[in-house]
Amino acid sequence: MQGWRLEHTYAGLPALFHARAEPAPVASPRMVVFNAELAEAMGLDAGALDAPEGAALLAGNALPPGAQPIAQAYAGHQFGYFTTLGDGRAILLGEQITPDGRRLDVQLKGAGRTRYSRRGDGRAAIGPMLREFVISEAMHALGIPTTRSLAVVATGEPVYRERVLPGAVLTRVAASHLRVGTFEWAAAEGGPDAVRALAGYARVRHYAASVDEEAWRDLFDAIAERQASLIAQWQLVGFVHGVMNTDNMAISGETIDYGPCAFMDTYDPETVFSSIDADGRYAYGNQPGIAQWNLARLAETLLPLLADDRANAIDIATEAVARFAGRFQHYWLLGMRTKLGLLTVESEDAGLADALLTWMHERRVDYSETFRQLASPGEAEAMARSDAAFAEWHARWRARLARQPQAHDDAVRLMRRSNPVVIARNHKVEEALAAAERNDLAPLERLLAALRAPYDHAGAPAEFRQPPPSGAPGYRTFCGT
Repeated sequence: MQGWRLEHTYAGLPALFHARAEPAPVASPRMVVFNAELAEAMGLDAGALDAPEGAALLAGNALPPGAQPIAQAYAGHQFGYFTTLGDGRAILLGEQITPDGRRLDVQLKGAGRTRYSRRGDGRAAIGPMLREFVISEAMHALGIPTTRSLAVVATGEPVYRERVLPGAVLTRVAASHLRVGTFEWAAAEGGPDAVRALAGYARVRHYAASVDEEAWRDLFDAIAERQASLIAQWQLVGFVHGVMNTDNMAISGETIDYGPCAFMDTYDPETVFSSIDADGRYAYGNQPGIAQWNLARLAETLLPLLADDRANAIDIATEAVARFAGRFQHYWLLGMRTKLGLLTVESEDAGLADALLTWMHERRVDYSETFRQLASPGEAEAMARSDAAFAEWHARWRARLARQPQAHDDAVRLMRRSNPVVIARNHKVEEALAAAERNDLAPLERLLAALRAPYDHAGAPAEFRQPPPSGAPGYRTFCGT
């Protein structure tokens, strides 16, 4: 029966972490987009799910065998201010055990009200749900850890926001939905015993292979290591998350919650897309620092576990949080070397990368397109002939490449594996979402096909390689809640 193998280890945590929640049936479920490749990797019968019965199930009108639906409780610092939260429109069906032994949360997003909905209606509009499907699949194809989307099902019901929109339910698949905000909830609502239970669960679920039981400092270090790697990968492809609240930082190290996210076109560290981020707290250039700030909030919840003496615990936590900057720089420079075709290590490499970024900022050039041009020697040389400042940097870079023992072709191949020729360009995403709202799925299907081959320098369709037209208006994104 469709291949479901659901378990429920999270539901074994104390009751303060979750509440029973039944999906609310919808009027007319219809499959809009289905991820057959992901379904098969999960051990599910893609053919059976990509059908009317599957659409009904993934809309919440029926439950898969063994489901025990719950909403998860968590808190969070939202734009720096603490608040209690919880799944106000998301319902966890259970944890699918895949053929290769992985444990994956299966969650319906937009499936109706829960205990934590507050004044919300528990529903979602089709545009934001399709955005999450598109961007999470793009991130997956880029090799960046991310939650994924199994399906978007239209509900046949309206959703009332600034205007009336068609409703939809997204099926999100994640290593887990444990967040920094889950630990904040544990500390605020349950105290040290609840934090210890949650930390033990997180260790077993995500870090058992590398962290011994009750080695809480090591657990924090392991979480911070994954976050440093993740944020570096965001920076390397120009991804702006947009709402890095602590409830949107997953303990697993996956990218989670694609609300007002977007990919940067013109390089500018102050790039902000979110309509609600008026002060630029979550700007592209601030993301590493915000990740460290979020980890400091996590460390605060762990203080009772780190040492019996609070002052000693604070010293341990402060030192652990301070190591994040070096970890991030390590992963960022590792990735930047690959983007520049550097197969060896020299002390000037960070300066070389920074000099390129300074030129890009001054000239207001496209981030992804510039790196793609560097991976095409003829285009890079043409750029050097037309811009004296770039020519100076280009000569420095060519001299650095010449000091490598490897052939230049090896550097070019590395660059083409590391610099995507296709990203989820904002204007193409909006074009596809607008068409989908009109029940025209062809642009969405073309976009997804291109995004799933981001490093195909030879075969990428021209329409998905180009930056937005010159003079295009500034881009803004919205949370879609």
